[in-house]
Amino acid sequence: MADIDKRKVHLKILRQDTPAARPYWDEFEVDYSPGMNVISCLMAIQRNPVNRKGERVRPVVWECNCLEEVCGACSMVINGTPRQACSCLVDKVTQPIELRPLSKFPVLRDLMVDRQAMFDAFKKVKAWVEIDGTHDLGPGPQMPQHEQEKLYPLTRCMVCGCCMEACPQYDSLRKPFIGPATLNQAHRFNVDRTGKMTKEERLRAVMERGGIQDCGNAQNCVRVCPKQIPITDSIAELGRETSRLLLKDIFG
Repeated sequence: MADIDKRKVHLKILRQDTPAARPYWDEFEVDYSPGMNVISCLMAIQRNPVNRKGERVRPVVWECNCLEEVCGACSMVINGTPRQACSCLVDKVTQPIELRPLSKFPVLRDLMVDRQAMFDAFKKVKAWVEIDGTHDLGPGPQMPQHEQEKLYPLTRCMVCGCCMEACPQYDSLRKPFIGPATLNQAHRFNVDRTGKMTKEERLRAVMERGGIQDCGNAQNCVRVCPKQIPITDSIAELGRETSRLLLKDIFG
C-alpha cells in the first residue's frame, strides 16, 4: 500500500485565462491516494498550484458543489467524454487525464463555462408547473403508480449539460437548437398531471425555430447521460405529440 500512496496522477488541463483569451495546455502531477476522483486532483492543484515544469501558476478554476453526482455543476470533458468530475475515479481512467471545459458553452475561465443558454431554453419551453394563483384550489390531482413510474426517470435530470455537449446538433454559440435536455424537460412537464394544463403551449414552443425539428436523432445524448434518463424516448414522444398538434392546426 505504501508504494501505491507514492504514485503520481498526471493531469493535462486545457486552460483559458479570460473568455476572450486563447486556450493553452498546462500539465500537473499530484500525489495519488486510493479512491481519489478528478475533483480531489483539482483540489490538490489548488492547494499547491505548481505545474510539471516546476512553475508556480494560478490555481485551476472549475465548478463543483454536491460532490455526489446530484447538482451537475462539475461537468467537463474527461478523456474525450463529457461527464461529472466528482464521480470520475482516477483508478478507472487512463493517464494522463485530459480535462477540457464543455465546448458547447462560452468558457468563463479554465474549466468553468456559462450554461445560461441552457437555462434560457428551459424558460422558452416553460419547463415548470404554474402555481401562481393556485394556492387556494386545494390539493393537486393524484397520480397513479404507472404514471409515477413513467415520470420519475425524467425528473432525474440535474441540468449538467453532458447531453448538450455530446449532441452534434447543439451549439449554444452558433446554432439555435434548444438541445436534448430542454426537450426532455418539456416532455417531463407534459407528462405531469398538473403540467398538462400548459402542454399545448409547451408543444408550440418546441415547434418553433431551433426546436424538435433540429434533432438529428444521433442518440449521443442518452449514451452519456449520467442519470440514464431515456432522453430519446422523450424526444420521440414529443415528435408524435407535435405531429398531432400540427395536423390539428391544418385540419381543424
